[in-house]
Amino acid sequence: MTQGAAWMTEQPRPEHTVPDPGSLTDEAPSRLVRIAYRLENGLRDQLARVARRRGWHPAALSYPGYGASGSARVLGRLLLAPAGTDPGARRDIPGWRRLLTLEQPQGEVEIELGGVRHRARSDDAGLVDVTLDVELPPGRAEAELVVPGREPARATVHVAGTDVRRGVVCDVDDTVWVTGLRHPLRAAWRTLARSSSGRTMVPGMAGLLTRLVQDHPHAPVVYLSNGPWNLAGPVARFLDRNRFPAGALLMTDWGVTPRGWFRDGRAHKRGALERLTADLPGIRWVLVGDDGEHDPEIYRGFARQHPDRVEAIALRQVHPADAAEASGDVDGVPVVRAPDGAQLAAHLDAALDLPPAAPAGLEAWFLSAAERGNDTTRLQAWTEGNRVRPLVHGRSYLPVLADVLADAGRGDLVYLAGWRGDTDELLTDDGPTVGAALSDAVRRGALVKGLIWRSHLESMAFSAEQNRDLSRDVNETGGEVLLDQRVRPMGSHHQKFVIVRHRDRPDEDVAFLGGIDVAYSRRDGEGHEGDPQARPFADAYGDTPAWHDVQVELRGPVVREVEAVFRERWEDPAALSRVPWHVLPDLLRGQDRAPSSLPEARPAPPGEGSCAVQLLRTYPNRWPGYPFAPDGERSAARGYAKALARAERLVYVEDQYLWSTDVARVFAGALRARPRLQLVVVVPRHPDKDSPISVAPVALGHARALDMVREAGGDRVQVFDVENERGVPVYVHAKVCIVDDVWATVGSDNFNRRSWTHDSELTAAVVDTDRDLREPVDPGGHGDGARRFARELRLMLMREHLGRADGDDADLLDPDEAVAAVRHGAAALDAWHAGGRRGPRPAGRLRAHVVERPPLWERLLAAPLYRYVIDPDGRPPRLKVRRTA
Repeated sequence: MTQGAAWMTEQPRPEHTVPDPGSLTDEAPSRLVRIAYRLENGLRDQLARVARRRGWHPAALSYPGYGASGSARVLGRLLLAPAGTDPGARRDIPGWRRLLTLEQPQGEVEIELGGVRHRARSDDAGLVDVTLDVELPPGRAEAELVVPGREPARATVHVAGTDVRRGVVCDVDDTVWVTGLRHPLRAAWRTLARSSSGRTMVPGMAGLLTRLVQDHPHAPVVYLSNGPWNLAGPVARFLDRNRFPAGALLMTDWGVTPRGWFRDGRAHKRGALERLTADLPGIRWVLVGDDGEHDPEIYRGFARQHPDRVEAIALRQVHPADAAEASGDVDGVPVVRAPDGAQLAAHLDAALDLPPAAPAGLEAWFLSAAERGNDTTRLQAWTEGNRVRPLVHGRSYLPVLADVLADAGRGDLVYLAGWRGDTDELLTDDGPTVGAALSDAVRRGALVKGLIWRSHLESMAFSAEQNRDLSRDVNETGGEVLLDQRVRPMGSHHQKFVIVRHRDRPDEDVAFLGGIDVAYSRRDGEGHEGDPQARPFADAYGDTPAWHDVQVELRGPVVREVEAVFRERWEDPAALSRVPWHVLPDLLRGQDRAPSSLPEARPAPPGEGSCAVQLLRTYPNRWPGYPFAPDGERSAARGYAKALARAERLVYVEDQYLWSTDVARVFAGALRARPRLQLVVVVPRHPDKDSPISVAPVALGHARALDMVREAGGDRVQVFDVENERGVPVYVHAKVCIVDDVWATVGSDNFNRRSWTHDSELTAAVVDTDRDLREPVDPGGHGDGARRFARELRLMLMREHLGRADGDDADLLDPDEAVAAVRHGAAALDAWHAGGRRGPRPAGRLRAHVVERPPLWERLLAAPLYRYVIDPDGRPPRLKVRRTA
C-alpha cells in the first residue's frame, strides 16, 4: 500500500480479530461456560440498547502500538459513551470503575496514519488491532481513530529504527508497579480500589529500562501485561509520570471467553512474544519480569525456542530466592535475578555492558510551557545562566536590600510586591527604614513602583494600616506604591519580591524573592533572638518572636522574568479594590485607585551564572479573570508534583503550615511510589495567632495532613520544630523544598491549598548546572548528580538546626546519614527536656514535632471553617470536581 491511498474497505493485512491467544485452551469449553458467555454478551447487548436510547453512541479509545520499517500496529477500542464526553479523559478513579464500560463489538472505525487511510472493524470485545502497510520514519508517529460524531482519538505508534538490534519486553504487575499477585486480596485491593496515582513503583525499574535502551535510539519497548485493557490508560500515565521509556502496551481482556471462565495469561504472553518475533524480525529482546507468577517459565521457554532472539532475561525477585536461582543461563542466554531495578542493572552490566545512567535534561525537573497550564502569560518556561544566592534570615537579606536600594539612582527602576510592609522597619541596626530607603531612591531619580496587598482589618490581626502607611510615605516623595486588592474574596496577594534594574549597568540588575516581607519581626538572625521591632504574635513565642526565613538573590536573565510577573499584575485592568466600602475612604485620603503606565521593558540582563531558574506561581480563578491567567495559574502545585514524582532518596521541606490534605496527598504519593524515599519536614511548633477562631481549624488541617504522609511513609517521615538556645520556639516562616540535592525551591507559597490555588504566590525553582562531586555524587540515582546550589542550601539549613559550624557536615551528605543525624539531634534535645534540663544542653535546635489534636466536637465545628475560610480552594469548579491542578 502506498501513502495517500484512498479509503479502503479491504485490509492491507488481516485484522487480528481472532480470539485472544489467552482465551484458547486445549480442552473444549463446557456447556456451562458457553451459557455464561452467551448470558454475559446478552446482558451487554441489552445495556447497550438502553444506553443508545439515552443518547450514547460509539467512541474510540487509543492505546500505544508499535511499528517497524513498512508496517505499523495500531491499537484501540470502541465503546459506548454519552454524547460530548471523552471516555479517555477520566483521571484518578479506582480501578473497579474502569471495568464498568460498554464495549462496541463489530463497530466501524476509520484509521489514518502516515497518509494511509483504512476502515476497520472491532472484534467481539470491541478491540481494534490493525496492522497497516505504511512507511514511517523511526520515532513517534500518531494515528487517528475516527468515529462519526466524535473528535479523533490519537493513538501513538512507536516505530523502531531500521538499524536497531535491541528491544525490551517488560511485565507490569510486580515489575513496574507493586501489585503483590502472590497475595490475591492485597493485589485485588491495589488493582480495583486504588487509582494509578496511589500505586507504588518498583525501585530502580525506570532507570534499568532507560539504561537498556539509552545507547539504542528508537529501540522498541513493549509493556506486556495480563491486566485488562480497561486499565491501559492508568498504566500508560504511571509509566510516563515515573519516567519509564515510552513504548507500546499489550494487555488482555478479563471475563468469560468462548472457551473458558478466564483467559489464560500464560498463553496471552506467549502469543504476544511470538507476534513480536514475527513483526520485528531483526530485534534481540531483553525480557524483564518478576518471579511472582509465570514470567520465569514463559521467558525461559521462549528463550529455548528462540535463543538467537533473546539477549538476556532479568527477573525481579518478589520474594528472596535460593542462591542457586540468583543467576544462570538458558541455552546461552543470561538470566539474572535481583530484588530491584538497580541491582538487576548491576547484574546485567556484566553481560550487556550497560552505559552509565545519563543525566536528564532540565525538562525532567521543570514544567514545560504547556505543563504550566497557562498559555496567556509572557513568562518563559525557564531561564539559564543565572546566579542564585540564598539569604537565610532577615539579617542576611535586609542589609543586602538596603545596599542595593542605596545604589539606585537616576533612570533606575525599583519594583516591589509584598503581603505586608512596615514603613518604619529598620533594614539594618542603624537604619535606614524601609520607607526611607524607598523614598531616598525616588529623590535620587529612581522610578519606584510597588504593589502591596491592601490587607484585612487590623481587628482581624492583619496589616491594613501598616500597608497604607508605607504606601503613603513613598507616594508623598513621588513614588507609586499601590494597595492591591485584585484577589478572590478572602484572598490575598502573598508574593514577596523586589527588583532593581539599572539604566547603564544591566550586569548589576538584581531581584530578590522568597518568604521575607519588608516588615516587622523579619530582621532576625541565626541566633534567633528575634527582631526588636516585633509584630503581635502568639504568646508562646514571647515579646520578640524568633523568626526563621529564607530569601534568594537572583542575577541574570531571570530578573526580567520576575519583572514580567510585576508587569502582568500592574497592568491588570481590574479595579485595585472592588469592595464598595473601600472607595470613599480612598477618595478622602487621596489614595491612588489606578496605576500609571510603566516604562518599556528593558532587555534581559546578561547570563553568566550556572543556575537554571523557573518561576512557579499561583493565581486563583477570579471573576473577572486575570488577563495573564484567565482561569488562574497553579504552576507552583504542578511544579512540586512533577519534582516529587522524580524523588528517590530525600525530600527536605521547611514550611510555615503544611496543613492541607490536598498537598499532603502529593507527598504521600511520592512516599508510596519510592520505598527508599525519606521526608524531613521543619515546621513551627505553634500557629502565629492565638485566635480561638483559627486555632482549632489550623490544628485540624495540620493533623490530617501529617497523618496522611505518616501513613504513607511510616518511619521514613520526620517532622520537627525549632527552638533557640533559651528553649523558646522559633517561628518557621521559610518556604523551602529540596529534592535529592538537585531541585530546590525558595518562595512565598506554603504547602497548603490556599497557597497552591487561592492566593497569589511566587517561587523560584533552581537547578544548578554545577555538580557537587562529594559522595554520594548522584543520590537520586537518575544520573542527574547532586547539584551545588541545592546541596549547599540543604547543608546550610541542617547545620544551623543542628548547631554546627560551617563545614561540619560530612555526615549530612548521604541522605540516610543526614536523616539519622537530625533524628539523633532531636532525640537528644527531647531527652534533655524530659529529664528536667539537667546537665549541658545538647547541641542543636530541633525537637520532634507534636501534633495538637482538637477534641471531636471542635473538629466537627472547625471543619467547615477550615475548608472555606482558613484553607479555601481557588480552582475553577471543574478542577475541584476532578481534584487536579
